[in-house]
Amino acid sequence: MRKMLYDISPLITPDLKVWPGDTPPSREVLLDMKKGDSLNLSTLHATVHLGAHVDALSHCGIDAPSIECWPPERFVGPCEVVRISVDRACLVGLEALTEPVRAERILLVTNSFPDPTRFNEDFAALAPDLIEHLAELGVKLVGIDTPSVDLFASSDLETHRACLRCDMAILEGLVLKHVPPGAYELIALPLRLVGFDASPVRAVLREL
Repeated sequence: MRKMLYDISPLITPDLKVWPGDTPPSREVLLDMKKGDSLNLSTLHATVHLGAHVDALSHCGIDAPSIECWPPERFVGPCEVVRISVDRACLVGLEALTEPVRAERILLVTNSFPDPTRFNEDFAALAPDLIEHLAELGVKLVGIDTPSVDLFASSDLETHRACLRCDMAILEGLVLKHVPPGAYELIALPLRLVGFDASPVRAVLREL
């Protein structure tokens, strides 16, 4: 029997919202077969924090490893999708975990950023002590269905820094509202962009 595959990445279009002040996606057409060229050729202009993306540790750490340094196995393997109840603009704390954590990768569904084409600043985020607790349980990657693991108004990025201390990979900007909670295989490989602080990914979940 064929296993279900869930695409958890938003579509990359000019309508996709990025962090305010960052570079939105746009396409520059260099060659166009409809205009008589022998092939189609285009260039993408965009932030590397685009849609579903992986943060590098260098995103918030001076001299920390950039995105190409993450080992690929961090982003492929058993994963748990957990739906949590949280208010808008609030931090997800330890109390949100009502079931034991059973995988090294955990994706948290907050439903607080429902439309990737409309940027709402009151999305939920993760508490630093939650990151530290997950790290103690052996979790190596945390993902969320919001643009950031920190609240929009955060200036010190405490949760990003907790991930840096814990060597925790961050997967942000996911679309998870159509995914039932449970166990899956995650495939979300970042590009080997040498020196960069993030990379877009095509993130998918496959039923076990």
